[in-house]
Amino acid sequence: MNMYLRMLLFFLRVRGKSPLGIWDTSHASFRVNPADLDVQRHMNNGRYLSIMDLGRMDLMLRSGFWKRITDAGWYPVVAGQTITYRKSLTLGQKFDLATRVIGHDERWIYMEQVFRRGDAVIADAVIRARFLRRSGGSVDVSEVLDLVGQPPADLELPAWVETWNRESSAHSKALGEAGGGR
Repeated sequence: MNMYLRMLLFFLRVRGKSPLGIWDTSHASFRVNPADLDVQRHMNNGRYLSIMDLGRMDLMLRSGFWKRITDAGWYPVVAGQTITYRKSLTLGQKFDLATRVIGHDERWIYMEQVFRRGDAVIADAVIRARFLRRSGGSVDVSEVLDLVGQPPADLELPAWVETWNRESSAHSKALGEAGGGR
């Protein structure tokens, strides 16, 4: 099953799921199909990233956030991510993808996405995202928060995420200064 068919089926399933708040955790279930496999007969690492897109859409659609941002003329973009693969998923296995917002700073919104099979963590990722205007330019995080409301008081961005953001940004800047890499 290619991603377009999976996406269509996903959008049909989302319509019947219960609503969420943007600060809640969404859970979306998937099954590994033949098109997800690589030559090692486990789910390809790139497929995880594509399925993560669907997990973020699940949260945005079920919370009503997607409608709000599209009405405002905004759209989300992933600017950075880090993922750790812990175990393999093989053909036919069912798994859950949990998606939640874990914090923000003055420029970015951060999300955590965790793949699980039963109680076992298969892979976990952190995403750095921002919002752009269809008319051009970026949307300040303060505007996003004005649209959705302030996060829960106990939502504090983990220090390691701040470090990851700083270091990955420094690495990108250094590559640019070096003329695009080595």
